[in-house]
Parts: sequence; structure tokens; C-alpha cells
Amino acid sequence: MGHINLTSPKQRNNPSRKWQLLDFVSMVFFAVVILFFLLIFTPLGDSLAASGSQALIRSNTADPQQRHRLIALVEAGKHPEIESCPADTVDYMPCEDPTRNSQLSREMNFYRERHCPSPDETALCLIPAPQGYHVPIQWPESLHKIWHENMPYNKIADRKGHQGWMKKDGPYFIFPGGGTMFPDGATQYIAKLKQYIPISGGTLRTALDMGCGVASFGGHLLEENILTLSFAPRDSHKSQIQFALERGIPAFVLMLGTRRLPFPAASFDLMHCSRCLIPFTAYNATYFLEVDRLLRPGGYLVISGPPVQWPKQDKEWADLQAVARALCYELIVVDGNTVIWKKPVGDSCLQNQNELGLELCDESDDSSSAWYVKLKKCVSQTSVIREEIAVGTIPKWPQRLKQAPTRATLIKNGYDIFEADTRRWERRISYYKNSLNLKIGTPAVRNVMDMNAFFGGFAAGLKSDPLWVMNVVADRKPSTLGVIYDRGLIGVFHDWCEPFSSYPRTYDFIHAVAIESLIKDPVTGTNRCNLVDVMVEMDRLLRPQGTVVIRDSPELITKIDRIAGSVRWKSTIHDKEPESQGRERILVAIKPLWTLTSSSH
Repeated sequence: MGHINLTSPKQRNNPSRKWQLLDFVSMVFFAVVILFFLLIFTPLGDSLAASGSQALIRSNTADPQQRHRLIALVEAGKHPEIESCPADTVDYMPCEDPTRNSQLSREMNFYRERHCPSPDETALCLIPAPQGYHVPIQWPESLHKIWHENMPYNKIADRKGHQGWMKKDGPYFIFPGGGTMFPDGATQYIAKLKQYIPISGGTLRTALDMGCGVASFGGHLLEENILTLSFAPRDSHKSQIQFALERGIPAFVLMLGTRRLPFPAASFDLMHCSRCLIPFTAYNATYFLEVDRLLRPGGYLVISGPPVQWPKQDKEWADLQAVARALCYELIVVDGNTVIWKKPVGDSCLQNQNELGLELCDESDDSSSAWYVKLKKCVSQTSVIREEIAVGTIPKWPQRLKQAPTRATLIKNGYDIFEADTRRWERRISYYKNSLNLKIGTPAVRNVMDMNAFFGGFAAGLKSDPLWVMNVVADRKPSTLGVIYDRGLIGVFHDWCEPFSSYPRTYDFIHAVAIESLIKDPVTGTNRCNLVDVMVEMDRLLRPQGTVVIRDSPELITKIDRIAGSVRWKSTIHDKEPESQGRERILVAIKPLWTLTSSSH
């Protein structure tokens, strides 16, 4: 028979028992410290933090049939308002869901690329603004200061404040303009680059900043009339692109992983990496070859930080130089930990110098096809117009804006259509400002999106205004994005049956012409998705008190007006400008500022 061993008071107070208790307390303490480290300094924290909100947001779409019924009611004008999403979805990005993506392969950072839910899995609810949200500070003050409460995430300020990225100052975040490789400020760093690159004078206009942080480099290049599109993934610095856009700097959530970046070939006059940590020579130099696809002939590539003359990275640095040599890039300078190369204008020299076994892509490869296209381990061939679109040959800024580029001829009668489109948008924008009294051209509008940009005529007509335009070209439309970049503007390929890769509340003004054509199948003529989802996505992207302008047929404008009420917009319908032909009408809508406490849901 067993027995119970009762412990006497003396035994309970003995020293060994105290040491066991201390050991246990210490173990718990260190476990808490380790858990804190994982949550704060690794992507695991983001994934765990997001998992609750993503589960909540998915609960809104648990029954696809119920979702379809709701959409039908909204389209018919029989549903008063679409409900609000939960409070902890204020920064929800459907295609950059850490819970969904963390289950995917880590190979080539596949899990950090965009992976969108199906339409039936996408939440049909409106993203609320965070409590304490303010209408954003206006440009140019926003370059240096934003409201803390609009995105109250201190991680980057705590970790990168000593490098001049940003710091908290009372109710604001302050941006001194620094970065990891330029802690003394982007202005001084740009002055250093000016010694080697024609930054001033209009020779360079379009730039891509890879792994941009809070985009201070791109923000300060605007002083030189260089328009920089900055990108970074949603990673452990989860809010960096959100901060950039709040500052009024062109930026986009993006990862260089397994796919081509969503830009056409020869888009950028300057490409820049400041400690972006992209392994350019990995996977048979696949990432360097993607940079080469995007860099305009005669353009400049700047890499600052590892592996350039970096301790313990001699092999990586040697490999990087070998790839540049194989592609006949001209070495401009190695200045400390910064290297600058210039891409050749002429044909590829791979036949003469092929030490790495690199090959030209097959002639059937469309180097400007870039929507969900896998990266290729070959050198893209820019078409026969290579020399005509080269830096130094293409007109300087701002002359290039209104001169029809050679790539316009990819469309039949391209030059004539280009000229007519430019004149049309000058007339329309004058009507927008003078007759519809839209806020474009005022400090209230900084971040603008054109959902159906074609040749970029809308953006070109706004050249003198203190704003920038994200020109979106639908992947199923004619591939005109190269023309937009040749004009000195920026944009991306996209499919509007999927959410856009940006944070909520990042655009002041969204413009769309022929919106239903963006979701129609060009072969069958049927809609691939529905307008309700598109407008809910527009609402996610639009800032409170922001403006939406949609031009379409009278019948469709009536339908859009019904949906606008359900997404809580205040809309009015207007006639088109008298000089324009066709049956178009114009819907103008304002998104009100509401939070969960101010709404009825």
C-alpha cells in the first residue's frame, strides 16, 4: 500500500527548496524575455498579431451565398450600408495577410509576395479609421512630420531612430531624413551621388528605390524633379510603406521574390538599393537580371551597403562585380560602401563575355509582360527601340512629358492617339478644377491614383500641381505602361478583380474612367468580378475626406451611385464638359471621416 509523504515545516523552509523556486522564477523570466524578443523583433510577432484580426475579418464571408445576396441587394440600392470591419483591421491588406502567407514556402521569399484571397474569401466590410485619426498633414510639411495617432507604431522609431529614420515627438512622428546608409540625411547622400550621376538638369526622371525604409531617399529626390517609386515588403518593419505614403511619397508594398516586379522593361532611369539586402547574385543572378530588365539603357544602378566592400562578404562582392562585367555595365565609381554602374545603350555583349554562363531570353519572351510572370534566369531583350528610349536620347524632363515616345506606336495610330489623349485631358482637368471645383491643385490632394491610366494623360495634365499620380494599367488592357514611364511618370500593372498592394487610407484622390471595363473579360464580355468589391477596395485605399471621380455611361453611373451610398460616400452626378463627345457622365464622391464609435455599427 502506498503512503503520502507529508513534508514538515523545517523541510519546507530548507535552502534547496528556495533555490528550486528561484530557478523556476528565473526560467519564467527568461522565457518571457525570449517571447518578447520574438514578438517585437521578428515577423512572428506580426503574424501572431494579425491572426486574430484576419480570423475576424474572414468571419464576415463565411457563407458565399449570403455574400452574393448582399452584393445583389447593394447593387439594387436595397441595402443601406455595408457593415464596418472589426476594430483591429484598421491596417488590413488582403493580399499581404501574414497568417495566410506564413504557411507558404520561404524559398526566394515566396511567402512575402502578394497572395490574394479568392473573391468569396475577401471581406465585404468597410475598414475603419483608427481611434484618434486626423486628416493627414499636408504636403510639403508632411515630408518631415505626420500624426502619430494615424499609425501609432513605434517599432521603427525605437529601432532606427539613431540612424535618422524617424522619431516620436509629442503627437507627431518626425522624419529627419536619414537612413541606415545615410544617417546624416538623404540630402547629403544625394549630394555625394551628384558627383558621379547627372541628378540635376532633367536627364534622370524616373527612379526605383528597392527596400526603401520610410522612403526618405525618394522624398528628397523630389527636390531634383526625380520621381521615385519606393517599395518594400510587409515585413517586421510592417508599417514602412504606410509611413512613406502618409508622408506623401510615392510608395508601394512589394517584394522581389519569385516573380517579375509589376513594371514594364526599361522603365527606370535610376535604380537604387541602400542596404536593401537583396541577394543580387543568388539563383544564377536572377535578381540582378530583373534589375537589368527594368533599368533603362544608359541608366544608373546604385548599390550602397552589403556586399560592397563589406567585411566578410568578399565573395559576394566579387560575384556582384562579375555579373555587372558580364552585362557590360560601365563601372562609374566605388566610393566606400557605394558602387555606381551605368547600363550600356547598345546590344548585349553576352556573346563576347559570358564568364557566368548567362544567356539571352528567347525572342518570344515579352520583356514588358510582368503581371504574375515568373522571374527568368536570362537577360531580357529590350526591343528594337532600345536606343530610342535610352537615357541621354529620350528628351529631358519636362519636355519628355508631352512628346509622344516611340513605344506609343505599339498601338495602331499611336502617335495620333497620344496627341489627342493629351489634349483631351488638358480640357477635362480644366473642367474638373473650374466647373466641378475639385480639390486637385490644392494642398488637400497629394496622393492620387488613376485606375485606368492608358497613356497617362490625366497625370500629365496635373504636372504643375503639388501631387503625384499612381498610374495603373490593367493587365488585360493594351500594355501602355511603358509609354507612361517614357513620359517621366510612374505606375504599375494591376488587375482590379484583386485588392491593390497598399495600406488603407493612402490616397487622397482616386480617378477612374470606364470602370466596368477594368473587370470585363475582353473575350467573353462578362464581368470577372463585381463592382461592389471594386468600390469597397477603393474605399479601403481612400483617405477620409478623400475624393473619388468616376466617368462612365449614364446607366453605369446610376448603378455606381447606388453602391456609393452603401459604402457611405456622399456622391453627386454631373454632366461632362461641353466640348467632349460621347454619353459620359461624371460621379464625384467624398468619403466621410468615421470611426467605429461614430458609425451605427
